[in-house]
Amino acid sequence: MEVIQPQRLMHEGLFLSADRLPHKTAIVVEGQEVTYGEMAGMVRSLSAFLRKQGVTRGDRCVIFMDNTLACAVSIYAVLAVGGVFVVVNPQTKRDKLSYILNDSQAKALITDAHLYRVFIPALENAESICCVICSGNAASLEQPGLIPFTDAVSTETGMQENSGVIQKDLSALIYTSGSTGDPKGVMHTHLSMTFVLGSLIEYLRLSEQDRILLMLPLAFDYGLYQLFMSVQLGATLVMERSFTYPAVIFERIREHEVTVFPAVPTIYAMLISMHHRESLSFPSVQRVTNTAAALPAGQIPALKEIFPNALIYKMYGLTECKRVSYLEPELIDVKPGSVGKAIPGTEVCVLDERGKPVAPGETGILHVRGTHLMLGYWREKELSERALLDSELPGEKLLCTGDWFTIDEDGDLYFRGRSDDIIKTRGEKVSPLEVENVIFGVDGVREVAVIGVPDETLGQAIKCFVVPEQEGKLSMREIRKVCVEKLENFMVPKYIEIVDSLPKTNTGKISKKDLS
Repeated sequence: MEVIQPQRLMHEGLFLSADRLPHKTAIVVEGQEVTYGEMAGMVRSLSAFLRKQGVTRGDRCVIFMDNTLACAVSIYAVLAVGGVFVVVNPQTKRDKLSYILNDSQAKALITDAHLYRVFIPALENAESICCVICSGNAASLEQPGLIPFTDAVSTETGMQENSGVIQKDLSALIYTSGSTGDPKGVMHTHLSMTFVLGSLIEYLRLSEQDRILLMLPLAFDYGLYQLFMSVQLGATLVMERSFTYPAVIFERIREHEVTVFPAVPTIYAMLISMHHRESLSFPSVQRVTNTAAALPAGQIPALKEIFPNALIYKMYGLTECKRVSYLEPELIDVKPGSVGKAIPGTEVCVLDERGKPVAPGETGILHVRGTHLMLGYWREKELSERALLDSELPGEKLLCTGDWFTIDEDGDLYFRGRSDDIIKTRGEKVSPLEVENVIFGVDGVREVAVIGVPDETLGQAIKCFVVPEQEGKLSMREIRKVCVEKLENFMVPKYIEIVDSLPKTNTGKISKKDLS
């Protein structure tokens, strides 16, 4: 495999690839193929424009856009000028966007014209904003001060100024979904991001020959890093806005012979449901990756049918360090319930309530050590100190994930549940994931979510919501029978509800807080 020159700063990857492969297609998007040379030129122009608008080292720039070429260019342009990019999901509503603009003290907003109903009112109290760049038909909005994106990327670059940025400088604020209140800005540096980028590329065994599908939001770090990995390698990114139209995605996979298919469990559940109705096969795909939530072991055989030539990667991560662990794909049948070991160059440990390592098979909280850790939460010193703990090694920090895990004799990790998801019933702790995995084994189950609900006698009662593959083909009696056969008595759901769908977050995760 060709050795790719390492990058010190996040935006250097683009310019290095443009120097090596100026005529190679960097991004396929909306029927357009954009080369590395063309993309680098647009980035240089936009970064020069941002500099003329007063954006400088350390300034935050909010990017509120769909998955488009303009969005990808904007991310790299903000980095190139020395700024800090803040990508916001285009499904975000006005109040949340307003909060992020003010909390980040953003200097610039780069957005899409069709999102005007959200961003225009959100700007009303955003006093730190000095310029708004708008992709699409900005003129039709008749809003004073909007700068068309096409004008911004037509700027003469002139002599490129050195931004003065070093690896320890902030590169991104990634706002968490805010499931426990106001969203928190996770601070990442050029160092943490370039480090984890190299680690991801290494264990996923990627190369510049790969063609990576992106259908996850760039505001979701899992989606964002598909862009970064592709650009760093000089590979080709096939970009779509979402999985809303599966037939279009399937066409793109076949047309561009996509080799890497990253998705989340809800997408895999939909794929498998379609496969059961009409056989699907994508032989060009060589790697299938999953994160955001556990991939049920029962789905793996169907995924092998859909992607007959692919290595399947089960992974675990969180925004605060991007990725924690991965299971070697060769072990997918040996340890289907595991999320593997720490990614290259990092360390993990599972600790009990006293901060001592647990024995194999015992449950504890996962902690992570490595260069990929966040700097902290933006303007949240107390929260940062609670998440980043002093390690036994001088000057080193441990990230407390807050998630329950076990570890086996080989050092492989098993996710047992989010700490705030654990159900306490009859004096026992129950992992929702363990119950969900059993229910997934019932024929005809497409999706399942298990939660705890208040109960005067039990403390919490276990309730499960099940989405069937086909309406009327699944009974509560059948689900309960399997649970009784395979679970301890205290783990058997008291309530079972068959539903048409489950609520989802903007990133496609099942939103348990919206279930009751």
